[in-house]
Amino acid sequence: MSLLADSSMHVREILNVVNHQLATRPTSEPVAQSWARCVNEFQLDPSRFVTPPILTDYELSSRREAMGDLIACSKLEMTTLYQQLADPELAVVLVDSGGVIVHQVSSVPFAEAVASDGFRVGALWSEREAGTNGMGTCLAERDCIAVCQHEHFYPRYTSLTCSAAPIFDDRGEIAGVLDVTSRSKLLQQHSLVLVGMSRQMIENRLLDARYRHANMIHFHSRPEFVGTLHGGKLAVADDSTVLAANRSALFQLGFRSLSELRGRRIEEAFNASLEDMIARSIRGSFHPVTVYSANATNRFFLVAQTAQNAAARGTRVAVTAPVARTSAPEKRPPPARLDEIAHLEFGDPRMASQIQLGVRVVQRKIPIILRGQTGTGKEVFAQALHSISPHSSGPFVPVNCASLPENLIESELFGYRAGAFTGAQREGRRGKIVQANGGTLFLDEIGDMPLALQARLLRVIEEHEVTPLGAETTVKVNFQLISASHRNLLELVHGGQFREDLYYRLKGVELNLPPLAERVDKLPLIHHLLEAETDNDPPELTKEAEQALLSYAWPGNIRQLRHVLQMAIALCDGQPIRCEDLPVEVTQRDPLVATPVVSHPVAQPAPHPDDDPDLSALNAIQLNERGTVLAMLEENRWNVSNVAKALGISRNTLYRKMRRLQIRLSHDGSGHDGTDLDDPADEQSFDGTPPDGSPPDGSPPDGSPHAHSA
Repeated sequence: MSLLADSSMHVREILNVVNHQLATRPTSEPVAQSWARCVNEFQLDPSRFVTPPILTDYELSSRREAMGDLIACSKLEMTTLYQQLADPELAVVLVDSGGVIVHQVSSVPFAEAVASDGFRVGALWSEREAGTNGMGTCLAERDCIAVCQHEHFYPRYTSLTCSAAPIFDDRGEIAGVLDVTSRSKLLQQHSLVLVGMSRQMIENRLLDARYRHANMIHFHSRPEFVGTLHGGKLAVADDSTVLAANRSALFQLGFRSLSELRGRRIEEAFNASLEDMIARSIRGSFHPVTVYSANATNRFFLVAQTAQNAAARGTRVAVTAPVARTSAPEKRPPPARLDEIAHLEFGDPRMASQIQLGVRVVQRKIPIILRGQTGTGKEVFAQALHSISPHSSGPFVPVNCASLPENLIESELFGYRAGAFTGAQREGRRGKIVQANGGTLFLDEIGDMPLALQARLLRVIEEHEVTPLGAETTVKVNFQLISASHRNLLELVHGGQFREDLYYRLKGVELNLPPLAERVDKLPLIHHLLEAETDNDPPELTKEAEQALLSYAWPGNIRQLRHVLQMAIALCDGQPIRCEDLPVEVTQRDPLVATPVVSHPVAQPAPHPDDDPDLSALNAIQLNERGTVLAMLEENRWNVSNVAKALGISRNTLYRKMRRLQIRLSHDGSGHDGTDLDDPADEQSFDGTPPDGSPPDGSPPDGSPHAHSA
């Protein structure tokens, strides 16, 4: 069908809806009302496109100056939103209360492509000038709205999809609109939610900026939500009168508008004075304290800060290590509070931005994809998100899709009824998805899931129910879904290895964890890991050792760093860690050059002359361990007993380790083949991994499994 015919059909559709005639496709009420306003009130003709007017430089400068604080509060959120949507075919824009675009974040090609249609900074996109569109219709409706392709008034804009949310100022008036305009239909589902969340962040920033000298009260009915995106926020004067509030505060306190609350004393909202709340917050190290509403019917948790200590305290978000996986039930710790989380980042801005976004989206139960190299701490990050999510009281169920055999992954995920197949347990088995009901399901290495199972997983996500193998009835499930992969899932989609529909179901938002080599907080992270690995005072680092650790490329990322520090602590014997306590590949290498790790270049006594060791099957961590063992053997003149004693393991265990690490001798000197079983505790490697080199969680030893570090 020609473009002209498409335009004619679109015009007829609008006129049919406006004239209350039979429409060919369903139209939402806000869009229908907007079309009616455009035709009846603004006298616009959908068949006669008119480019939106462009303000002069002076007019634009005046408007931008008038809303300078809003633009300043929006820039960071707009950039973060653009990075997370990760689509070059979109723009994030801010418009003022009159509909003028005052700030835009987009790729240069996209900006140039849409500029000819009047989509640019300085253009006026009110309904009166541009017809039905995300920005103008949002201003008219005073509510979040998505205008998808054919819902635009002019056929010229039917290739665009807009998601817009109004920004309200401290007086409850519309200060502007945050909008995402894209050429992709697939973004509509989650982009409107993300836009709304970014809008809330901007509103909170604006309140902080305009009342920086006031006392701030952060509160919520649940302690883990205090200080988050959904927490209530009040600006209170020194005389205890309320100056401003965000919309969450008004909702929780039962006020319909700010005018009902502004000017009242804080004691009319809570059963405590401002001085008492500040004093209790300080005594509690700014952990949420309990208060009740003035009529004592509702309980709240709050943190009250004066202007001074609010400015002195920064928002730090991090996580503790993931809980150990055991078959026996264990008592779960209480949900982590945001102000107690302190182990993910120590000043790296990229990591901090991903943490902040993760904290925001997990509150809305949006699916999350974690992307990062092996060892960057994806499971630790997922565990952290679970601990502060609405599902924190439920289980955290991790599944490594790469470690399960293809013939077992279906039964592991979906479960089976009794007698479903040969070898099945007599009583049947609940699958991981059902186990995660009410909690979080973490699918690690999701890119390795077989295509046949991807379709079943998609159905579970869409319908919130699962059918175990061999069963005829379905089980309803409700869980937070977090996926992770070190691979580029979009490339797998383009290569036909991953379903496109599943990818967009999983990707509510994608969080990218930077590799260790690119983080700017390596030194404080190193000191934190040293403290975590020692019971008493951690050992110091010599200048040479510190420089070696900072200069190394760390192909195994935080997991490799933790293992190296564990070995160094064992070797330094309470003294400062020297270069001699570090693996040779860390100390003798050009800075930040990631090349394959090779073993320590020592002459082994009587090696197999006709069998050079094949190191291709060893991952970076195992190669690192191999170099360490070789160095200790050389230092002890290849006295296996002395080396085993130094490492705190039996000699048999060391022989088996040497064979796994391709350290070969003409004979092992043990008088036997080294297959005796020792104490189970000896069956751990120096870094706490099982004897096959794989992590304790049973993941494969190819470097793909989870990191147990922050």
